[in-house]
Amino acid sequence: MGAERILYDLLAERTEDQSISHKKMPTYEEHCEFVRLHRYRGWYLVLDGKTPVGCVYLTRQHEIGVSIFKDHQGNGYGGFAVRDIMRMWKSAGVAFNANINPKNEKSISFFKHLGFNLIQYTFQHPVMPYKKTILHIPTYKKLVA
Repeated sequence: MGAERILYDLLAERTEDQSISHKKMPTYEEHCEFVRLHRYRGWYLVLDGKTPVGCVYLTRQHEIGVSIFKDHQGNGYGGFAVRDIMRMWKSAGVAFNANINPKNEKSISFFKHLGFNLIQYTFQHPVMPYKKTILHIPTYKKLVA
């Protein structure tokens, strides 16, 4: 089985509460195109011997993502992978981040256990359909001199 198929199968195991990057499952072809574009600084399969158990990646903004197949979770693979990718990229001299769906309590606990701290809440407004309108720019009066 090739890396693209392994990564796609990992993506297919995600629940809605685990995903932040997409609302619907991409097609296999869309996924392969994403992989081919090399959007990440580093993307690695996590192996136990020759058996793929998951993946770990680092974005160009130093965000770490990790995904372990459900059958292999709870065996320490995720912690090892995150610590290893931080060790590989520590020469970048920057802090590492993890973007986590706020409903994903298991992942929040996992990253806290690894020493990550909550630094922000990010809010998203749904995409609004474009509608051509006349823009009214408000004026403001200074209240304090």
